[in-house]
Amino acid sequence: MEVESVAPMDSALNEDLEARIAELERRVPRGERRESVETAFWAIMRNLFPSETRSHMKAAGREQLLAARSYLDHWITKMDTEPAEAEEKATRESIEVE
Repeated sequence: MEVESVAPMDSALNEDLEARIAELERRVPRGERRESVETAFWAIMRNLFPSETRSHMKAAGREQLLAARSYLDHWITKMDTEPAEAEEKATRESIEVE
């Protein structure tokens, strides 16, 4: 892939942007940023959806996880038993073509 040259950024502007980013990163530690996003998400969920709806959504999410577990368990079991079955089926057969 070929990259075209981009007009150079004014070094003063670049330094200013880097300083602003560093200041923002210092204000809120990384772990707290995630917690604040989660807190905001659940606050929106509580304000937007009634309690009964949230309960149904939680149950639906649980069912989706159980479905994924069932699917993965099926394929894990199949992978565990497949090598033994493959050895039994590993016979050769000659077919004559006229």
